[in-house]
Amino acid sequence: MGYALPIRRATYGNQLGWISGDWFLRDDATLWLLPGDSAMGLRLPLDSLPWVAEKEYPWIRQQDPSQPDLPPLPKYEDLKQRYIAGGGALPSPYGAQPHGGQSLRYAARPGASVRGSGGEESSSAQPEGVAKRDSGALDNPNYRPEQGQSAPWIIRTALCVEPRHGRLHIFMPPVTTTEDYLDLVTGIETAVTELGLPVVIEGETPPRDPRLNKLAVTPDPGVIEVNLHPSKSWEELVDRTTVLYEEARQTRLGTEKFMLDGRHTGTGGGNHIIIGGDTPQDSPVLRRPDLLRSLLAYWQNHPSLSWLFSGLFIGPTSQAPRVDEARNDSLNELEVAFKELDRNTGNLGYTPPWLCDRLFRNLLIDSSGNTHRSEFSIDKLYSPEGSGGRLGLVELRAFEMPPHARMSLAQHLLLRGLIAKFWHEPYRNGLVRWGTDIHDRWMLPHFCETDFKDVLQDLRDAGYPFENEWFAPHFEFRYPFIGDLEQRDIQIELRTALEPWHVLGEEAGAGGTVRYVDSSLERLQVKARGLIGDRFAVTVGGVRVPLHPTGVNGEAVAGVRFRAWQPPECLQPTIGVHVPLIFDLVDTWNHRSLGGCSYHVAHPGGRSHDAFPVNSYEAESRRLERFFRHGHTPGKISVIQPPPNPDFPFTLDLRKT
Repeated sequence: MGYALPIRRATYGNQLGWISGDWFLRDDATLWLLPGDSAMGLRLPLDSLPWVAEKEYPWIRQQDPSQPDLPPLPKYEDLKQRYIAGGGALPSPYGAQPHGGQSLRYAARPGASVRGSGGEESSSAQPEGVAKRDSGALDNPNYRPEQGQSAPWIIRTALCVEPRHGRLHIFMPPVTTTEDYLDLVTGIETAVTELGLPVVIEGETPPRDPRLNKLAVTPDPGVIEVNLHPSKSWEELVDRTTVLYEEARQTRLGTEKFMLDGRHTGTGGGNHIIIGGDTPQDSPVLRRPDLLRSLLAYWQNHPSLSWLFSGLFIGPTSQAPRVDEARNDSLNELEVAFKELDRNTGNLGYTPPWLCDRLFRNLLIDSSGNTHRSEFSIDKLYSPEGSGGRLGLVELRAFEMPPHARMSLAQHLLLRGLIAKFWHEPYRNGLVRWGTDIHDRWMLPHFCETDFKDVLQDLRDAGYPFENEWFAPHFEFRYPFIGDLEQRDIQIELRTALEPWHVLGEEAGAGGTVRYVDSSLERLQVKARGLIGDRFAVTVGGVRVPLHPTGVNGEAVAGVRFRAWQPPECLQPTIGVHVPLIFDLVDTWNHRSLGGCSYHVAHPGGRSHDAFPVNSYEAESRRLERFFRHGHTPGKISVIQPPPNPDFPFTLDLRKT
């Protein structure tokens, strides 16, 4: 149970105040909430209020954050003065009670009745002493509408007070401006201070306003999402990021986790980076739309930027698909958008904010058309649908939470360097048709590392002294080392590679239709050094691995895709698992294995772990126990040559062997 106070902003002469009014419900004596355990403000029976025509509905339209020259927010002392006894209370526009106390008295419409505080109906005659209302004043909110009459004057927002779990919760109503919100909060604070009663403020948040800093903490499935307010300098960003990581550690929250097999991964939550300004007018993307073009083209040309900092779930149906993963014709359409951007900028001398949004909104999407689930999300750039979409923001979503604050800062520093580079020299290179290479070559750590070194070299050439060693932890975290083998001056190294997860077709589930994600396939990289011509071959399960030269004498690399486990719902469910993987270094002249190693995806003894690793040491032991530098194939070996795969030439798919 609780109390609901219908409340709305009103004008008293030339001063702002608040007004309340009756709610004419089916049961005038009791306000019955909707069933549930949510906060009271979320369960108000608003549909039971008197009917109002759609064209007359009193919508609350919040201030547009793109509005220029917002005045300074009122000082706390000025707001508080109004709520101090005798310190500026506003007179009632409908007269005063004889004893001097304030009372709102209303004139009745002809034929309508007014219900008093005790529930009785009074006559429709106009009371004496009622003040004449200003032309801008609201209609009397206490009029009871006639049957079938539209009632736009009824107040439809309420401040709710509810005791819950031993505390008093106050649910804030939606308001139009930040000043209105601060006025309400000041009144609440003044009242509870005098009563000595702590309260919890909940409900509607303040309208979006560049004059406010917003720090949001939101529970998500499995993680707690923290949205930091913008940083105006590098020093601010370093301080806030470091403090956030340290505060999380002290509250026993982690920015990393360990899987059952011991693999070190991120929390699954994003470390999304947002580009913008204090106001939409200050946004670098709206001031220089060619900056967005440069970022899009550069990310498309360098796939390492998409994969190095992302999470486990990548691919066309992930949370942040690349622009060339969503549609087959997306690159062609993107080139047309680039051309239109240049043409309009040349004709007008500038690019209107709405044009930048219209050119790219329908291209930066996922396969279902979702504008938020994209590597570059611009749903808050300058959308014409509402003020909440006109914030001048671009969100880069292909960043997962790294385990250390300095790793997160390195990501920010990289992006700041690229923005500074493109601000002085826009990127004009064309787009690359990667085709199936995007899920073949670029899934392997060797090629991603080579491509990322080119990115850092571009920054160094532009005058920004980035070092390759700064991002070594990112590579080790993203592509964990599995093990190695040395025989006859030849070294074989195994590393975890990337594998896109695909969403399967809809099926009936307990709560309706469900769509499973196939994570049963895994991929690893095989890298060999010291090879001599075609004499030595690396095989897995007797099948030759299609090693490709890297440009270094005697060095070659390839990927191996295999089924690690077999869930009931997956692609190609009739194909079983391929583990353990037995790798051999074969001398093709003598048809014998010189040595080998074996890799397991779970405990080699068949043990099923009941709990996740408690720390990094236990996780490391689980990883180490899954790789052995022995286990080669004895006897004479006949190497199986797999058929060439033109779509995935760098990857051996064991499902096809």
